[in-house]
Order: sequence, then C-alpha cells, then structure tokens
Amino acid sequence: MGDQEQAYVREAFATNWIAPLGPHVEAFERELAAYAGCEGAAALSSGTAAIHLALRLAGVGPGDDVFVSSLTFVASVNPILYQGANPVLIDSDEESWNMSANALKRAFEDAVRNGRLPKAVVVVNLYGQSADMDPILTLCGRYGVPVIEDAAESLGATYKGRKSGTLGDYGIYSFNGNKIITTSGGGMLVSNDTAALERARHWATQAREPAAHYEHTQIGYNYRLSNVLAGVGRGQLEVLDDRVEARRAVFARYERELGGLDGFRFMPEAPYGRSTRWLTTLTVDPAEAGVTAGDLIAALGEANIEARPVWKPMHRQPLLQVYRYYPHEERDSVSDRLFEQGLCLPSGSSMTERDQDRVIECLFARIKGWRYRHESA
Repeated sequence: MGDQEQAYVREAFATNWIAPLGPHVEAFERELAAYAGCEGAAALSSGTAAIHLALRLAGVGPGDDVFVSSLTFVASVNPILYQGANPVLIDSDEESWNMSANALKRAFEDAVRNGRLPKAVVVVNLYGQSADMDPILTLCGRYGVPVIEDAAESLGATYKGRKSGTLGDYGIYSFNGNKIITTSGGGMLVSNDTAALERARHWATQAREPAAHYEHTQIGYNYRLSNVLAGVGRGQLEVLDDRVEARRAVFARYERELGGLDGFRFMPEAPYGRSTRWLTTLTVDPAEAGVTAGDLIAALGEANIEARPVWKPMHRQPLLQVYRYYPHEERDSVSDRLFEQGLCLPSGSSMTERDQDRVIECLFARIKGWRYRHESA
C-alpha cells in the first residue's frame, strides 16, 4: 500500500461516501476502462462476481454447456454451477499454459455432432500471461459463441499489443489480496458493450427498480464494490505498471539463478504478448533434477518460506470429475503434467534481493543435499 491509496480512503471517510456507490467507484471504473482500452467497466465485490454476471449476460442458464479452462482456480468454474450449467473442461497448451486451441477445436466438433453448442467459453489467463486468443476467438466466432476472458491473474499483460481481458465479449479482473494490485477484495467486469454493463450494474445492486419503494422484477445480487475499496483500487492502479516491472524483475532473477539447473523449466513467455509474471512458476522434472516439486516445497516450508504447486486441474477435483474433459492431444494432458511438476515461488512486488537469496539458497541446499547423498550411494 502507498500514500495515494490512503489519501483516497481519507477522502471517502471525509465525504461520508462509505456505501457501495460514490465518486471513487465511478472514477475507478473510468480509469480502469481507460487503462485497459475498452468502453466501460463495472466495479464489483470480486472477480467471481464478475464471471457470474458475464455468464448471465451471455444467456447461460440451467442445463447449458460452458467450455472453460481446466488449469485454473475453482472460482473460474463455480459461477457456471451457480447458473445450473455444465462446465466442459479444456486442457492447456505448452506454449502459454493456457487454453489449448487444439482441445477447444475437438470440443466444438463434438458439440456440433451432438447438436449441443456451448452458451459461452471462459478462457483463463494464468500466472500473468494471456492465452493465444486469435485461434480461440476464430473458433468461437465460427460458432457464434461469446467469449468471457478470465483475466483475474493477468491485469497489465498484453496480447499482440492489446490489454489482456479486452479480447473477448466480456473480461474480468480480480483485486483480491494476492493479485498484482488489490482492494483487499474486489473485481471488475469490462466490455465494449456499455448497455450490457448497465444491466450488470443493475443486477449487482439487488436489481432494484427506480421506484421510491423497493421494487424488484428480476433476481439480483449484492455484488457492488464499496467507495472505500474503490479508493484503494484507484491508488493501486496508479502504480500497476511499476508492479508489473517489479514482478518481471523478480522472475528474471530467479530464472538467471536457477534456469541452468537440470530439470528446471520456467513458464515460457509466449511470443505473441508480454506477461506480468504475476507469479514465478516453473516445472521440475524429477528424472533430471533428482528432486520433485513437492520436495522443494517441503524444504522451503521448513525454512518458513511459502511455496505452492500450480493449480490442481479442475478435471481432477472431486467436485468436477463428473464433467467432460478435453486434453491437449488425445493422449497428452498438459495440465496434468504441469500440476505434477509445477512449482510457484514467492513473487511479491516488494520482494528484496535478500528475500530472493533466501529462497534461492534454500533450493540450492536441497538439491545439493540430494546430489551428495546420490553420489555417495
């Protein structure tokens, strides 16, 4: 947090605009839309709420199918279930770790044969990098299916010069506490369809009709962002580009120090865009490295350093195992391999070189210990 966030929050208190409406909410929407390069934005209580409203705008309802990335957090999929629809889970590709156009094509071909096209496709942009949107948009356009771009982790990234989150019909951003900028909790729905955004705002304020009494003709939700948190978001947005550079510097240093180790492969930056490197992620091949990602997570944990696996794919979650899954190739599931070998390292924008040195030294110690035991044996 910086000085500007506190100034905006003090202003919210001084003017007594505390509720989920007010000048900071409206300004945050304008400023975020201007940054992203889209026509409009609706400030909401979470990125999950934004996905939910986008699905409703796309007409998703009970019994419908929605294609969605499998390698993601469950928040990308839960809103599909809120609408009573069926998620159809799509694998990743090696180049971006995001939605595989190959798998998506096969899913569409099956959908056409079955006479059951999806109502929407939810593309997730993982770890600060955009999916390869052109082939995905081409496929969806061929079948007239709207695209929802889950850019919760990729605010600030680009795809062929355009901001991640603005390629589809609707885009969503998250300002959860772990994101590159945060309002502690919050999200944004963006689109070039400003009339749709007005409907989303209406639903997000309990769908209250403009009457002196409380009148409701549609189902609504309590999904709007407060003026106080919007003030935090405005201050954070001012330093977003600095945060991106800081994250990229953290990634570059890890890659420089660890990239030469056997079996260590950092998440590639796809040639079509620029990643924020929101998290530094890599895979560890145990056959080459002699250790597993789990071994390294445990070693870091013993040193009071938090690290995690990459997302467990949705098709492996007990909640979602009953739904269809399309791997990248018929017998090659990229997301399974990434989960089994993936590792997320501490990557905060405020990390110092000393912080990184602790992580790097701990990893080297664990690898050196394995090599010593292995060579002695």
